[in-house]
Amino acid sequence: MQACCDLEVDVNGEEVFIVDKKTLASFSKRFAKLFGNVMDNTGDLKVVVHDFPGGAEGFELIARFCYNNGRTEITPANIFLLNCAAQFMEMGGDNSPRPSLLNQTKKSLDGICFWSWSELLVALKECQDLFSPSKPSLILDKVLDCVIGRLASPIGSSPYTSSSDNSSLQSSSDTSSYSIRNNSSHVSWWFEDLQFLNIDFIDKVMKIMISQHFDHATIVKFLFCYQRWRFLTATPTEKCRIMEVIINLLSLLDRSYLSCKLLFDIYRVASSLKISKHCKSILENLIGSQLDQATIDFLLVPSPQKKHYMYDVNLVLRLVNAFQNELSRCLSPVRLRKVAILLDSYLVEVSADPYLNPSKFAALVLLLPDSARESHDRLFQAIDIYLQVHGGICEPQKMRICSALNYAKLSTDALRNLARNSKFPSRIAIQGFLNQESKLESLLEGQEHIDTFSLLGKAEQLDIQLQGMQCRVTDLEKLCGIMHTRIGNIPRTRLSSLGNNARFLPKLCS
Repeated sequence: MQACCDLEVDVNGEEVFIVDKKTLASFSKRFAKLFGNVMDNTGDLKVVVHDFPGGAEGFELIARFCYNNGRTEITPANIFLLNCAAQFMEMGGDNSPRPSLLNQTKKSLDGICFWSWSELLVALKECQDLFSPSKPSLILDKVLDCVIGRLASPIGSSPYTSSSDNSSLQSSSDTSSYSIRNNSSHVSWWFEDLQFLNIDFIDKVMKIMISQHFDHATIVKFLFCYQRWRFLTATPTEKCRIMEVIINLLSLLDRSYLSCKLLFDIYRVASSLKISKHCKSILENLIGSQLDQATIDFLLVPSPQKKHYMYDVNLVLRLVNAFQNELSRCLSPVRLRKVAILLDSYLVEVSADPYLNPSKFAALVLLLPDSARESHDRLFQAIDIYLQVHGGICEPQKMRICSALNYAKLSTDALRNLARNSKFPSRIAIQGFLNQESKLESLLEGQEHIDTFSLLGKAEQLDIQLQGMQCRVTDLEKLCGIMHTRIGNIPRTRLSSLGNNARFLPKLCS
């Protein structure tokens, strides 16, 4: 712009304009009040303007309007910038003899419903540059209402223009080989067109769509696509923000539309980011509510860094608890049994981990109620593996772990294995033996056509085995008594002299 008079305007420290103060003051009440009595002063003046909408670009549009005697071209690409700048400069009012830029922009906005889809996208991008979605704005609400109204239209009837024809809306994520539009889906035609929006605008748009009862499956699909697109160029901080907003939005949706696989995919990504504990808890509750859809591969999440055990057992504990909390509102034995089968498979996998401590394993085996399992054979298998790998754990810990077993839900083969298994506490083994005998006796009473002598022979063998087990218990009790006596005769000075080596003494029965 050529210098024509005596006013320097420094706009936001970006650029200095030299303009005629009388020309600007004739259209702007703000400038008219600012100059006041110095309007006729012939000396040079300088004004520093802070927070001018659109910076130097916005001021230049205003100056051109003033120098063109109140005329300018208003388009979807500049209408919101002109409107904001006109409000800042107080260029409105019906009583003014001069043309009102504010009134002109408002009149143009009345025809927004006739804009093409491409024009709406350009306007939405301008809104994103000018407005904060967290602050109330009638203009922004008007644009969003119009955009979302178009999203509800089927692709055949929408005023659709490919965003590839609109270079101002292209983003670096276009390099992705994935293309929603290539799928020719009538519900996802707009996905790529909105990928330029930042996460705060996406948050606002999605919440409006949810409030207007848009299809939740479509919203879920868009959110996952958006996350993948934006992560291509986002910084770690931006990724955290994107993930937190998406998790909060997912929590507002009908959970029947949330795929367990996709939720676990989100969890794996979120685990590598420093998202808030609150958002992480929300995500785990979402996964927990769909846990009956999961497979064992989903649960085998590696343990956090600096932890020796193989898998993240604490995560599984939280997920199963979240599932039970969800289920408590709508009891479903079928879903509960599916989770029990899943958990038993998980127990078999983690039981061989030498670093998994007894308290965590006990928490896992005792996690579900007895009613969740029709059979305890897989649970017994997991406990058996754990006791073999962790041979050094004490008797009370073994008893706590074994307390999860329901002998009535063990098969005859499992009971036979339990009765002969030296890794289990003697009381548990004897109980298993007695239940095995009880099952065989019930079978004898109910199956009279079976060879009686054969069954009696089995019963005699079981009696012999029982006597052997009882002798084993008696021998163990005698051994404990002898060892207690010997320990009592050892001088205290001898025990104390062992120092740290005392922990290597054998753990005896009490």
